[in-house]
Amino acid sequence: MCGFAGYFGKGSWNKNGYAENLLKAMGEAITSRGPDAAGVWQDGDAAIGLSHRRLSILDLSAAGAQPMMSESGRYVISFNGEVYNHNKLREELDIMHASPKWKGHSDTETLLAGFEKWGIEATINKSEGMFGLAVWDQKDKTLSLIRDRMGEKPVYYGWIGEGEKKCFVFGSQLKALRKHPSFKQSLNRDSLKMLMQYNYIPTPYSIYDGIKKLEPGTILTLPLGKSEPEIQKYWSVADGFDPEPAYKNHRDDRSIVDGLENLLLQVIGDQMIADVPLGAFLSGGIDSSAVVALMQVQSERPVKTFTIGFEEKGYNEAVHARAVAKHLGTEHTELYVSPKHAMDVIPLIPEIYDEPFSDSSQIPTILVSKLARQDVTVSLSGDGGDELFCGYNRYVMTENMWSKIRKIPSPLRVAMKKSIEGVSPASWDMMASFVPFLNKKVNIGDKLHKGASVFCGKSYSALYEKLISHWDKPESIVLQEKKEISYAMPDSLHKTFPIQGIESMMLLDMMTYLPDDILTKVDRAAMSVSLETRVPFLNHKVVEYASGMPFETKLRGGVGKWALREVLYRHVPRDMMERPKMGFGVPIGAWLRGPLREWAEELIDPSRLSQEGYFNTGIVQKKWEEHLSGKRNWAYHLWDVLMFQAWLENQ
Repeated sequence: MCGFAGYFGKGSWNKNGYAENLLKAMGEAITSRGPDAAGVWQDGDAAIGLSHRRLSILDLSAAGAQPMMSESGRYVISFNGEVYNHNKLREELDIMHASPKWKGHSDTETLLAGFEKWGIEATINKSEGMFGLAVWDQKDKTLSLIRDRMGEKPVYYGWIGEGEKKCFVFGSQLKALRKHPSFKQSLNRDSLKMLMQYNYIPTPYSIYDGIKKLEPGTILTLPLGKSEPEIQKYWSVADGFDPEPAYKNHRDDRSIVDGLENLLLQVIGDQMIADVPLGAFLSGGIDSSAVVALMQVQSERPVKTFTIGFEEKGYNEAVHARAVAKHLGTEHTELYVSPKHAMDVIPLIPEIYDEPFSDSSQIPTILVSKLARQDVTVSLSGDGGDELFCGYNRYVMTENMWSKIRKIPSPLRVAMKKSIEGVSPASWDMMASFVPFLNKKVNIGDKLHKGASVFCGKSYSALYEKLISHWDKPESIVLQEKKEISYAMPDSLHKTFPIQGIESMMLLDMMTYLPDDILTKVDRAAMSVSLETRVPFLNHKVVEYASGMPFETKLRGGVGKWALREVLYRHVPRDMMERPKMGFGVPIGAWLRGPLREWAEELIDPSRLSQEGYFNTGIVQKKWEEHLSGKRNWAYHLWDVLMFQAWLENQ
């Protein structure tokens, strides 16, 4: 695992001495991604420069140093990631008598040998792994940027500057791009609206005008002298969702579960290969428990496992993780998170995430990464299981709601919405106190108001967007003179989906929420402490297998992950795992009313917001006052604003 950066364009920075210092500075900005070594390469005539920071995982010797040149000298690469099947690729090259005289055993050297024999795209299609990389073809004078299939590793790129100062920059994180002297990009307020709605900025956008994220499964090529890069897909998760694959009608549950277990054993075994200490995150849920169980089966010693717990009820899964760890015989470490831990982490968030990001589970993710890094350099995780095997409660909730709502005439739905919203949440709470089966429920009025917002959805996808959105109308909170982007994520993607219903929501999440929220959260948190994370469920063979499984092997009897659970129950007792699903969340609502209150009030001070000019001050203050009073729970909405404010303060 590493970090890379570079530039492509003529200018004063292209001179030998300056170029080397600039490339070093770009690399130093992402030192945490690769603290073990640094390297730069530059071709002044072609105006191309590559920088690399190395976290040594495979081949710890100098033979794995980057940027690395292929044997013939045609290709130069700066690579972030892992190719898990690279030894098999080496064997294939050896059999074909097409391998170079190997200098080491790094996957970087394997990729370069593949580029020489098969070409770039064919080699990438043969590779199983997670990666973001830049490769320069000295023969064709072409730069290629490549991102892995599921978006585990990040790639940013874009044109900056004007005239003689114009330059194409790229890298693993924005902080590397900002080191270039031509980087003077303005903030994109449309991206800020997306942040308010989704708690992340969706690909291909970034917080800066002119800077984009490369989409998962794509290759960008930019020949010397061209102004517009060409981007092509080499793989798409949507292609695996064939409504009628050959084995989708095969109803043999046993063979499906056997196939899933065998594939996961193979993939997890490949991902356990490392020349450094390795462990796993263990939450006690289905996904991480399955990964750890299949690791332990293949390990001669206890697997090192790590978990985070909370004293607050409703957030703590540590006790379940401890039980699973004891049953499997892992070497288990846990940390209970307090508000003090959160306060220690919060000042680091803008630097760690590099662009505004407001999934509050970033806090425990940072903490569990720090905990794991004390003992290991690589950690496997169970991310992706919810999206692949139908684990989110919101999937079934959306289907149930839409099946009822769609039968109600639109005018009546509008009237129902107005009726509910016409009574204050406090009044609903008071009325509920007189109803026996409701009087012990918390914030009934708040939940009714939230629920009312979905009544007017015009389609299945529109309803789902309501449920996954924070600020329902982000244009009301973000101050902006003109609208440039109309971004209705589900509607725009659903039109091209080969499937409908719950599977369409799963596919949507795999294409958006998974790479832009979950994987971003984990990558930045882990890389901030130089920890490599690996995600076995996102091996493309697992994704393709899961996509083609009959739907009833994912959701059965109203319970998700049926086949994955069956795999897990072969290693962990069923009664140890059967309990309501818990998210990896934090009690951020209570903390904002308590230990985080002073920090928050400073960031959203009305005079400060007015001076900065990004947010509607009145709306922010109204939500803050309602949250403090306990009338409403606006924790997620406020956290979106606070994370942008904290990021802005850090710039």
